[in-house]
Amino acid sequence: MPSNAARADRFWALHTRSSAFVIPNPWDAGSARMLAALGFEALATTSAGFAFSIGRPDGEGAVERSEAIASARTIVDATDLPVSADLENGFGDDPATCAETIRLAAHAGLAGGSIEDATGRRDDPIYPFELAVERVRAAVSAARSLPARFTLTARAENLLHGRLDRRDTLRRLEAFAAAGADVLYAPGLRTKDDIAAAVSAVAPKPLNLLMGLAGVDLSVDDVAALGVKRISLGSALARAAYGAFLNSAREIRQHGTFTFTTATVPYAELNDMLRR
Repeated sequence: MPSNAARADRFWALHTRSSAFVIPNPWDAGSARMLAALGFEALATTSAGFAFSIGRPDGEGAVERSEAIASARTIVDATDLPVSADLENGFGDDPATCAETIRLAAHAGLAGGSIEDATGRRDDPIYPFELAVERVRAAVSAARSLPARFTLTARAENLLHGRLDRRDTLRRLEAFAAAGADVLYAPGLRTKDDIAAAVSAVAPKPLNLLMGLAGVDLSVDDVAALGVKRISLGSALARAAYGAFLNSAREIRQHGTFTFTTATVPYAELNDMLRR
């Protein structure tokens, strides 16, 4: 296995080349190894995928920081690829907790991680602007204090929480970039105009774009042409896997048939992937 520092440097280098790259989101060691076998260059954890895998909801504080970090460590150890972690809101409201989360993530071997401005509370889902920026600034300070590079992503979550305020979303991205975040991310961008506006707002820093949203018909080449550097999938792969599982189980329960088996991946193919 390469050293943590080597993986961290490799991860940042992906952001500085001319072409965009896709960073898919495994939720356990097996899915990580399959993605590595397919030739992806880096991986990112998914809070939703992990929460679903242990029978809990996502985004409601149902997963503790120690559990998320331990899960991320299993993904780090599964391959030699650099791994970035979905660290949600840093597992606490105060900036000091965000900073400590970054230090713990780096200690687990992660090459990077994200801090979002979502609170996890349904009645008040987004942190006030000033606190959101202060939290990113604390996370940046912690990342810069580490012995190896740590690529910090700052996320503006308005669009995922029904706050379709483009101006405030771009304002937050710009402020997070000014606070020192390495990569900026506003999950929920859907149109070419909005994506291009976000790229411009954070330039020259790289923008991460979430793909896998229903109704968004854009390719890697499409979004790369808009200036996007990194493309992630969030919970999309986990939902695809669980969707196939649920549809298969529903067929058995509701119809008593097993036609789903015609579309399953052969046992030998999966076994071979994990044997390498």
